[in-house]
Amino acid sequence: MPARRRQRIWVTRAQPGADATAERVRALGHDALIAPLLAVRALPDVQVDLSGVAALAFTSANGVRAFADIHGERAIRVFAVGAATAQAARAAGFKLVLSADGNVDALAEGIGQRRGELRGAVLHLGAAEPAGDLVGGLEKQGVIAKSLILYETVPAPLEAEDAAQLVLADAVLLHSPRAAQALNAVLKLYPAPKLRALGLSKAVVKPLARAKLAARAFPSMPLEGALLNLIDRSS
Repeated sequence: MPARRRQRIWVTRAQPGADATAERVRALGHDALIAPLLAVRALPDVQVDLSGVAALAFTSANGVRAFADIHGERAIRVFAVGAATAQAARAAGFKLVLSADGNVDALAEGIGQRRGELRGAVLHLGAAEPAGDLVGGLEKQGVIAKSLILYETVPAPLEAEDAAQLVLADAVLLHSPRAAQALNAVLKLYPAPKLRALGLSKAVVKPLARAKLAARAFPSMPLEGALLNLIDRSS
């Protein structure tokens, strides 16, 4: 079996997630180039009211961290969109954490299957521009739900010299549609016809539909482990 080719992989996700992803990339024998295209900024003076709330729902580890920074509640049930978010919730001190291991639709469906256990509403704590409509999905499942914005994701501009070097990487990892949109803006200034864009899902790579790239790929399940497996498969 031939040895894997050592590749240069651009990690675009916001910190602190970028460091964790970079560690996993290096464990696969590749070089990780950490250059986030997005930054997470907590909104000031957010008041969290948990009266009448039976469970919390998180669609990102950023949401978990934003909540943990401003509120001490840890006994409440937590529903997480996937393994990384569930891990962040457990690390923050939550004891009862269930993971959908999928996307927002899968999370809504999973919570809906447990609606008989809920004595109150599900509170989705997330971003100003969420990737999906969890509250709408929960309402279709007959679950009382509401949302609270804790943070926003803003572009993290790159220096021109850095951008010119980053587009020469073998592949770029994208964890959200917003990251893909930011990459698209970079590619308009610095074309990268040999760059492979590897996204967490079909929705993530969609903003790059017209970009001139060597390839676009996404895993069958929106899990980071599956995303990283694409590095060698699509090389």
